[in-house]
Amino acid sequence: MRRPTFVALLVTAVLVAGVGVAVGVALSSGAPDSSPTTTTASGTPTAGSPATTTAGSTTPVAINGQLHVCGTHLCNQDDKPIQLRGTSTHGLQWFSQCYTSTALDTLADDWHADVLRLAMYVDADGYVTNPDGLTTRVENLVDETERRGMYAIVDFHTLDPGDPNLHTQDAKTFFGEVAPRFADKKNVIYEITNEPNGVSWQQIHTYADQVIPVIRAADPDAVIVVGTRGWSSLGVSDGATSAEIVADPIDDPNVMYTFHFYAASHGDQYRNEVRRAAATLPIFVTEFGTVTYSGDGTVDLTSTTTWLDLLDELKISYVNWTFSDADETSAALKRGSCTSSRFGPDQLSQSGQYIRARISTPDDFPTS
Repeated sequence: MRRPTFVALLVTAVLVAGVGVAVGVALSSGAPDSSPTTTTASGTPTAGSPATTTAGSTTPVAINGQLHVCGTHLCNQDDKPIQLRGTSTHGLQWFSQCYTSTALDTLADDWHADVLRLAMYVDADGYVTNPDGLTTRVENLVDETERRGMYAIVDFHTLDPGDPNLHTQDAKTFFGEVAPRFADKKNVIYEITNEPNGVSWQQIHTYADQVIPVIRAADPDAVIVVGTRGWSSLGVSDGATSAEIVADPIDDPNVMYTFHFYAASHGDQYRNEVRRAAATLPIFVTEFGTVTYSGDGTVDLTSTTTWLDLLDELKISYVNWTFSDADETSAALKRGSCTSSRFGPDQLSQSGQYIRARISTPDDFPTS
């Protein structure tokens, strides 16, 4: 989420992490000084009490079932437009201790989150470094969210380098492995690239055209979310607009397009583009922050409220960055919360308090 002019210095000085859209530029939050994980070698959550939540008839997945795209909306099994609200993990390679049974119970039962995005970084000690371990971790977390009746976004978290085509084969291998396993699940949404940057929409399209068929070979029904130009800003951060997507959409009826924003950095220009795009394209905000695109700085609740009111009005689903105790103001948890396995209201940061209050309000899931 940092400006590209700082990238060379940051890469040599510190491991870059996170994500974010900048005003014309964006990069991600810095790599964490995290505590050792408390998962098993397979990635199964172990810290905290055993999971006690079982998906019942009133969970998001029980009510809405298999999702699909209808027109410009995300729709449920009753063909009714819905909005999912939830949160994202930080990098699974760094923060596994934040996604234990206790933490997931908190998200399902206290936050009433509809969806959890699983940020599986590709670089930065992520998938390319540990493909088997990260794949297993994602698979286990998908199972855990399903048990709690939550949707899971499987996020192939490309960021730096920004051209997803450099990881086409990695993506095909990963999705070729997990899609058959997830094909019978109703709670899975695929996000095939996080924040493409330094590339054109046509280059993103080329990548999607190669990866989507791998998923469809095993899972023909799931919703797939495709990142957009300029750090998933619909092109705005590159001086473009969503018109290029409208002119050349992905040829798949169950595809949505990603938009990311950081409230303290992205204002009316970005909001106006979302409003225009939503009239034609199905949009999913798979990541937003209450702070600047650095993942840090002052929490801007005024702009965040304006943003979320707009998304509510347009019935656009959204996911907050991040449910973690990272040393950045975008993190929902105070430092040390995950190590001590404490996830209650007293452990929430200013941003976490706001997001919990916002998404724990009753959902509007029409069924008839």
